[in-house]
Amino acid sequence: MSDGNPCLDCGMCCVQFRVSFYWGEADDAPDGFVPVALTEKLDPYRRCMTGSNTVPRRCVALEGQPGEQVSCTIYDRRPTPCREFPSHEADGAPNPKCNELRAQIGLPALTPIVPVQAA
Repeated sequence: MSDGNPCLDCGMCCVQFRVSFYWGEADDAPDGFVPVALTEKLDPYRRCMTGSNTVPRRCVALEGQPGEQVSCTIYDRRPTPCREFPSHEADGAPNPKCNELRAQIGLPALTPIVPVQAA
């Protein structure tokens, strides 16, 4: 695991899912933040990240090789679906879908995060 973040050696969600989101998240909208140049229009209300709408999928913002070392080139400006797909659930349990994707490329399953107990 890279720097304690399991996402930095995986990246499978970036090559498995269509990353679609409300058009207003793109930076051509008044309060948008996702770089519109990295998106494509799906319909009047939705966009998706370029590369994630065709098979084989690979989000244009993914840098590196899944299963080795990866990063998101727009991490601070990534769309809502990316922000809402955690490696671990709120209770510290691994996200089952994340573990399923990791298994496809031979990465070990994530283990639960033990909550830090206050002194």
